[in-house]
Amino acid sequence: MAQRLGTAELRVAASILHLGLAARFWSVGLGSAVLLGTVPTLEHAWVRIPDQGPIDLWTPPEPARSTTDSRADQLHRAVLLGQLEPLAAAVRAIVPLSARLLLGNAASALAGTLRVLDAHAPGAARELVAELLARPPLAGSGALLTGPRGTAFRRTSCCLYYRIGPGAGLCEDCCFTRPPAARKRSD
Repeated sequence: MAQRLGTAELRVAASILHLGLAARFWSVGLGSAVLLGTVPTLEHAWVRIPDQGPIDLWTPPEPARSTTDSRADQLHRAVLLGQLEPLAAAVRAIVPLSARLLLGNAASALAGTLRVLDAHAPGAARELVAELLARPPLAGSGALLTGPRGTAFRRTSCCLYYRIGPGAGLCEDCCFTRPPAARKRSD
């Protein structure tokens, strides 16, 4: 991923990879919940990171399950607990990133999925996302703003996107209003 991004900073590459994977898992989970009325378990999902192009996520068809749990509970369990928490633990075992940054990535990816779904099912999608962002561990990871012109999210942590290289700019949900100045090292 660092090579694809053109950065030597493994922390930056790991964060951006985590953000991309979180977006794929939320897209499948939330999209299915809102558009199909069912939440996949994602237990048998698999990921492929090609040399070029977007990250691929596949899930095999699953039979419909009967449950009394709310869709928010099902999404929390399938996506956040089932996929993103183990992913964050694996990333942190290899690269030193804060848990708060990775939770911010998960929240930002969820808000990004909402922005896509807003055109298709804004009411149901907004309610689910607001409920998920209000519960731990995502609570406090950012502010979700919804209105007639769509959805915006401002995270409380930084994904490090601005550090990819000169001119990278900020992610759409950035906690900064402009890229921070480079720190001078005191050796």
